[in-house]
Amino acid sequence: MDSFFKDLGGTVLERWKRVNFSLEKFPAIARTALEERPPSEHVELPTLMREFLLNDEQPLQSQSGFGQPEIIAYEHPRFYIQLLFWMDGTTDIHQHEFSGAFHVMHGSSIHALYDFDNGRAITPHLKVGDVRMRHIELLETGRTVPIISGPACIHSLFHLDTPSVTVVVRTQHDPGTGPQFNLLPPHLAIDPMHSDTLTMRRKQLLDVLEQVDSPDYAGLVCDMLADLDLERGFFILQNSMARLHELGRWKVALSVFRKKHGSKTTSAVVATLEEGVRRDGIKNLRSAIAEPEHRFFLALLMNVPTRTDLLKMVAKRFPQAPAAHTILRWLQELGEETDYGITLLDAAFPESMPVAVEAQPEIFLSALQHFMSGSAKVPAVLRQLSAQELETLRQAFAHSSLRVLVA
Repeated sequence: MDSFFKDLGGTVLERWKRVNFSLEKFPAIARTALEERPPSEHVELPTLMREFLLNDEQPLQSQSGFGQPEIIAYEHPRFYIQLLFWMDGTTDIHQHEFSGAFHVMHGSSIHALYDFDNGRAITPHLKVGDVRMRHIELLETGRTVPIISGPACIHSLFHLDTPSVTVVVRTQHDPGTGPQFNLLPPHLAIDPMHSDTLTMRRKQLLDVLEQVDSPDYAGLVCDMLADLDLERGFFILQNSMARLHELGRWKVALSVFRKKHGSKTTSAVVATLEEGVRRDGIKNLRSAIAEPEHRFFLALLMNVPTRTDLLKMVAKRFPQAPAAHTILRWLQELGEETDYGITLLDAAFPESMPVAVEAQPEIFLSALQHFMSGSAKVPAVLRQLSAQELETLRQAFAHSSLRVLVA
């Protein structure tokens, strides 16, 4: 066992014992202990990794799949200390059934806090409501943040560096604070620990039908949606969404779902599924990008709700240039030019517009800058375009991961 974490665990244990192991006081105790002797200043990551690899005297390790990987550095029946390594990890928006504090030992992350308003339980494992971001911030190496169990601390982390390493001092379990819901913006909360094996197998069987290109696929999905409750119907829609779009049967499936569950609930489900696709697209982009500035930009695109907030975050971290100029520089660096046109991340220059390939980069970037500015005055390079063509360019951005910039 690493001596630093043995001492840290001993300090936490002694202080917590003095207050009769109060769960309410544990987050402050954990946070104070981490701030008094920050792991980021007292632990050398290569030394810690070498010691763990070569020394058999380690705390009992869990079988958790959380982290890439998770290492248990100290364990007590009431609490433990874990190190979470993150290579490409982005956490879901989630709450906890435990409390404590976490410390950024290596790397940095975008940290967002959320509220779940107007929550209505459909089943014990699914709620419908409104997911709203309350606060977003940059956590750099050395920062410590408390963890409160239950809905008071709903958050997500988008790790910027490879690897990022987080030290978590946490209770084993806080009774009465579950389920540990994951939030799917903008409207759903689900219990990720709930196991519905019948639905799981049904989704897998639908995947078989998809892979063999069965002509019965869409009809079977619609028959299921006409019969299933809301919770199971949502998971079938989520699993089948891409294939139903390919078959041109998505609207038909939604009409079946709407007939059973109503327009309001269907609208909430559709908005949540579409947002999930957007977030997954950004995660996929992120997996191929290592530059910290670009990863920071993707984190903002995924999490920041408005253009104003995004520009403020960029300006705060990179004050050397106007935020809009910094964003355009990033997009120039991330853009791809081919013989067929230009793409900026997943925003492609519209094929319907008769613009020479060599002229597309300047026009596309100028259009984005114009939309970001909110100005009514059209720059000279865009005056050759009609109002309809400008709107076509706007829609290309609005249906991409860059939509927050033109909203």
